[in-house]
Amino acid sequence: MSKIYFTLTGTKYYHGNEFLKPGMKLKLKKEPDNQFDKEAIVVKIEGLGEIGHVANSAHTVIGESMSAGRIYGKIGDTAKARVVLVTSHGTICRLSKKSLLENRHKKMEKAIDE
Repeated sequence: MSKIYFTLTGTKYYHGNEFLKPGMKLKLKKEPDNQFDKEAIVVKIEGLGEIGHVANSAHTVIGESMSAGRIYGKIGDTAKARVVLVTSHGTICRLSKKSLLENRHKKMEKAIDE
């Protein structure tokens, strides 16, 4: 399973990104009722709350990282990730392999039950 990277964006609307450091743990949560984006995924830090969203636009996704639309079906309702690189244009993060495997396992169980 290859590593999946995504861009954390919108931090300027929350707490900025100056406090973010490589290795910091993040929590992702799908927001299917988001009025602006049906594939929205909010990013949180324990104790601080929401800090931004997974980028979902060609204008906000950095390099070869994946958009929210590309990872939406790969994760469950929640997932874990870590900060990899903080830049002035955005923050690159990596999805937890465990989150990806847990979601894959849940999908397989659901298919067996049907």
